[in-house]
Amino acid sequence: MKVSFSTCFVLFLFTAISLGCKPDYSPKPRGYFRIDFPKKEYQQLQGDYPYTFDYPLYALIKPYRGQWKDTDTAAFWLNVEFPQFKSRIYLTYKKVNSSLASLIDDTHSYAYKHSVKADAIVQSEYAESLNKVYSVLFDIKGNTASSMQFYATDSVTHFLRGALYFDCQPNKDSLAPVVEFLRMDLVRMIESISWRNQ
Repeated sequence: MKVSFSTCFVLFLFTAISLGCKPDYSPKPRGYFRIDFPKKEYQQLQGDYPYTFDYPLYALIKPYRGQWKDTDTAAFWLNVEFPQFKSRIYLTYKKVNSSLASLIDDTHSYAYKHSVKADAIVQSEYAESLNKVYSVLFDIKGNTASSMQFYATDSVTHFLRGALYFDCQPNKDSLAPVVEFLRMDLVRMIESISWRNQ
């Protein structure tokens, strides 16, 4: 059986096209939903608290509803909730009563409990001597339960501690934009703290 050149050429061309049409498959990176961030506008905390600070309009202030560990100051414990981001900042307030070193040690201990999962823990200090506010912010990097924690004190009477938590399993890649967005709010909160004498 004799095969013509044109038949061979067509057969070759068909084989080349069918083999060449296979897509070069490579796995795609995991995508995350786009997050629309609200405009940054702030208001001052109102109420009968020994402290005040600025917080964003898209946040809600709610009293802490858990087991009180410190009955003297438990009424001053708050949650700053961010419903859009399913997160909250837990605020606890204590009177110093000559136990400043112990309160600071406890706060460092709480922050560094996350070091098992953390990639890094970076501390930033803030001092505002006019209002007597001295603070340390802990940026906790990695897949940790808490992304940021801080304390603020006047070193004589007041001690305020805060910790940011999300209502989801930690994933540093998907949470990174939200953490960075809320970090600005946390810094504004720290920088605007002032004490009220009780």
